Amino acid sequence: MTDDSLTHDSAPAAPQKLSRRGLLGLAGAGVVGLGVGVAGDRGVLSATASAGGSTAGGTSYPFFGEHQSGIVTPAQDRLHFAAFDMSTTATRSDLIELLQDWSTAAALMCQGKPVGEFGAVDGPYDAPPQDTGEALDLPTGGLTITIGFGPTLFVDASGADRFGIAAKQPTELTELPHFPADDLDAQRTGGDLCIQACSDDPQIAVHAIRNLSRIAFGRASLRWSQLGFGRTSSTSTSQVTPRNLFGFKDGTANIKAEEPGKVSKSVWVSSADAPTWMAGGSYLVARRIRMTIETWDRTALSEQEKIIGRTKGEGAPLSGGTEFTAPDFSVLGRADKPLIDADSHVRLAHPDSNAGSEILRRGYNFVDGNDNLGRLDAGLFFISYQRSPAQFIDIQMNLAKNDLMNEYIRHVGSGLFAVPPGAKKGSYVGAGLFS
Repeated sequence: MTDDSLTHDSAPAAPQKLSRRGLLGLAGAGVVGLGVGVAGDRGVLSATASAGGSTAGGTSYPFFGEHQSGIVTPAQDRLHFAAFDMSTTATRSDLIELLQDWSTAAALMCQGKPVGEFGAVDGPYDAPPQDTGEALDLPTGGLTITIGFGPTLFVDASGADRFGIAAKQPTELTELPHFPADDLDAQRTGGDLCIQACSDDPQIAVHAIRNLSRIAFGRASLRWSQLGFGRTSSTSTSQVTPRNLFGFKDGTANIKAEEPGKVSKSVWVSSADAPTWMAGGSYLVARRIRMTIETWDRTALSEQEKIIGRTKGEGAPLSGGTEFTAPDFSVLGRADKPLIDADSHVRLAHPDSNAGSEILRRGYNFVDGNDNLGRLDAGLFFISYQRSPAQFIDIQMNLAKNDLMNEYIRHVGSGLFAVPPGAKKGSYVGAGLFS
């Protein structure tokens, strides 16, 4: 992560403190008045620190930089993802102020500091605390906070340009197409804004979304959210390949941060791409994928491996070798049939089956109790980052039409978001949009 981020000289700079609206959201109308005259004693926390690295509380990642953290950052073990809708009465100024407040608070939390002027315990005794406090005394847990913009932020369902930014909407930022067998729940789909909070401590991730939601009060409201555990991909060569809830290693061939050529080609929006305010950013796809765990668990191991195209233990391709051996789709087995089935997940997701398209995956397992039939409400909360949504669309359309795994999964939630580049210190995420 570097600090030589894109600058937006004509865009308003982020304040070093939360706005009055942000403070009201944190602690109620009374705290602003009560806080006057106390700040000198308590000290005002500001979002000025941005250096990453190891601290007394463990690994920390800077919020400010050329790119937003939480994309190629080594994938943490826990997730709290949230989508928000702007208030129907919100103005352009409200949106800018919210992004400024979120950036200020996010920078503090990524440093392991409480939000607000007084935090969780140092404010007026007769007013609600500004920070909820559940992260006190906990390490930073490698917290990253990533902010994105949905298509409806630019033009809403009625066609209104609420915030005067329709002309700057990326051409590719539209609703994802309906894929075969999609069974999307409107209550788990879409959103004007999104926040991805990742940490190695679930309480740290929840604390981040909880406090950013409070800051948004009166300007934006939570549309849907998802908790995740057990990352299902590796974004660094330093990480071992994890397993998903089907018991298979997931993301063996994922793009890694140590592959700058691939990252530049397939993840970051280029300065040659339009619009220019997205240069250094990426596009985030989120999909809530329900797994029919009970049916899968009654499936023979040989069939499971045929569906995936890899061995369950080693994670090696069925064509032979070890986990990181490149699959050879030409190797034949009995009756001259390919050892890796033509409709296996590995083959259909491979770049060779998708005109070379690759994406960076960053998903998580989830288990949200059980449904009314007693089945686990469990699966994969899929997240991917790509330079263009077309990369995901091409791969997913291929999988949706042909993947043998479709018998065991249902896509029930979805979202596409433009993730702008990182913010420079003193500015805020998305500032280029308002230049």
